[in-house]
Amino acid sequence: MTILKEDLMNIINFSINSVLPENSVKEYIKKLKITNEKIFLISIGKAAWRMAKAANDEIKNNIKGGVVITKYNHSLGDIDDLEIYEAGHPIPDENSIKATKRTLELISNLEDDYTILFLISGGGSALFEMPEDGITLKDIQEITDKLLKSGAEITEINAIRKRLSKVKGGKFAKLAYPKKIYSLVLSDVLGDRLDSIASGPTFKDDFSTEQVIKLLKKYNVDVSEKIESIITKETPKEIVNAEHYIIGSVKIACDNAIKKAKELGYNTLFLTSFLNSEAKEAGKFFASIAKEIINSNNPVPKPCAIVAGGETVVNVKGHGLGGRNQELSYSFALEIEGLKTIVFASVGTDGTDGPTDAAGGIVDGFTSLKLKEKGLDPYIFLENNDSYNGLEEAGSLLKLGPTGTNVNDIIILLVGNDN
Repeated sequence: MTILKEDLMNIINFSINSVLPENSVKEYIKKLKITNEKIFLISIGKAAWRMAKAANDEIKNNIKGGVVITKYNHSLGDIDDLEIYEAGHPIPDENSIKATKRTLELISNLEDDYTILFLISGGGSALFEMPEDGITLKDIQEITDKLLKSGAEITEINAIRKRLSKVKGGKFAKLAYPKKIYSLVLSDVLGDRLDSIASGPTFKDDFSTEQVIKLLKKYNVDVSEKIESIITKETPKEIVNAEHYIIGSVKIACDNAIKKAKELGYNTLFLTSFLNSEAKEAGKFFASIAKEIINSNNPVPKPCAIVAGGETVVNVKGHGLGGRNQELSYSFALEIEGLKTIVFASVGTDGTDGPTDAAGGIVDGFTSLKLKEKGLDPYIFLENNDSYNGLEEAGSLLKLGPTGTNVNDIIILLVGNDN
């Protein structure tokens, strides 16, 4: 079992390292020939610092200023003359507003011949925020919190958030017009939807007002008449001054997980990069695959590695602590209790999962048994959405620290040969 876990960690680390933004940012700057001598840099998201550092290393002499906005504890220090801010995630806070306001002030003072290099990664929706007139930060916080706990997909959440903001849904590109914008995007959204990644600050909004109103009703988000009147104002449906390029995605991470697993001697199966379901149900699904492999050597013979990517959701009903990757892996652990030669992990590639310091969970057939040995009921943790504490009690939390990238989640199942 120790060897299986060592192999699993090697696969996880190799996969995440393959989507670190340093190389891809530099590659695209060269490819696109972004050589204007007057470049203003904006970098937002959980990978913002590393993306900005890479760009600065590549075209330092051309960058005449810039702002980096990332999550707390994700900055690794100063980057020459760039202004670096840390702010709230997954819910915006006062520092989100402060950093975004400063960005808009700087942009408004630039001549039109400036080029804006906009580096975008997941988490940008919370970090890059300026409320629409008539909307308060508290309004955004309350609506965002309710949506995050509702089980809504990220594309649906961001469709609503765009309407509350002055910089989302293509509105920033409109504010910056006629300045040329190159947006280099590290995707954390299934299908790499540019209108949803960081709520699409430089991309046209593909959601209609009618769709947004339906989403509010679908997830029982009650808003005042004043807020509804703001939400129903149409967003930009055409952007003419911005180009967009996906420079990293969960599919790339999954491909490299498969590559490393093969190198380690595993038969492999790539399931999907579009996993999108309730986290605990996904855990049960992967557990059913593990059982099938043990019983029949299908759908791939032992020793094997099953890899998937995507982003599940948690419909929060309890009052515990956790995130989607923790709940997914914890649910898996309950289903395979007592089974040997199985290890499993669900991992946030950014190194953080929900409002916790863990990236996810790494579990086996003994995870829930360890809880029972302590006199604890493993199912209580799941019912209370308290997977963090359940995994911690079992010694099964996966902590990586901020990785510097963010391309959804990777899910890896290893099944070894019978002892």
